[in-house]
Amino acid sequence: MVELGEKRPVDGVPLAQIAARFVYGVPVAEIRRREGETSIRTPQGPRALGDVLEQTDETYFATRREFETTVREIIGDGPVPIAADRE
Repeated sequence: MVELGEKRPVDGVPLAQIAARFVYGVPVAEIRRREGETSIRTPQGPRALGDVLEQTDETYFATRREFETTVREIIGDGPVPIAADRE
């Protein structure tokens, strides 16, 4: 776990943490089954991984890099808001 300054909470799980849970190649359906309800950190706030994966036509990820690149293309790149920033 990474400490963020004054211990202000960040909602969601880092994408890299989810990516590390799989042995690649893995079908998208398996990722959805196992982690679809998990909220990941995005620049817009936490989003369910299953909802993010609904936005891709991919059916299989041969590598971890392929998975992470695809998800990052959907969620964008940028700072992740801390919980207090959204209130």
